[in-house]
Amino acid sequence: MPRPVHFEIHAADPERVKAFYEALFGWNIEQWGDNPYWLIKTGEGRGIDGGMVKRMGPAPDPLDPMPVIAWVCTVDVDNVDAYVAKAQALGGVVAVPKMPIPGVGWLAYVKDTDANILGLMTADPGAA
Repeated sequence: MPRPVHFEIHAADPERVKAFYEALFGWNIEQWGDNPYWLIKTGEGRGIDGGMVKRMGPAPDPLDPMPVIAWVCTVDVDNVDAYVAKAQALGGVVAVPKMPIPGVGWLAYVKDTDANILGLMTADPGAA
C-alpha cells in the first residue's frame, strides 16, 4: 500500500522558517546547492525526511482561523504541552488546542512562523 515518503514545507521566508524548525525540533535543514530548495533531515529511524521550497504567492495570515486545506504532518514528541509552548515562544501560534485521541495519545495543531500547520502528538494509550 502507498505510504508517505517525503513532506514539503512552503515558506515565504525560508530562512525564518528554517530557524523555527531547527530550534523547535533540532532538525538539520540545508540548502540544496544553489537551488531554491532546502533538504530537511529529521533524524534516524522511524519517520520521514522532507524539503522546503519558496512559497508561490502570498503567505496566509497566521492568526486567520480559516479551515485546514492541506495534508497535516504530525510529529511524535515526548510532551505536547512543552512543544506547543516552545512553538509559541518561537513565534508559532496554536491552531487547534491539545485534545485527547482516545487510546492513542494527545494531539495539538500549531502554525509555524509562515502559517503552515503541523501536528504535535504524544503517545498515551490512556488519553481520554
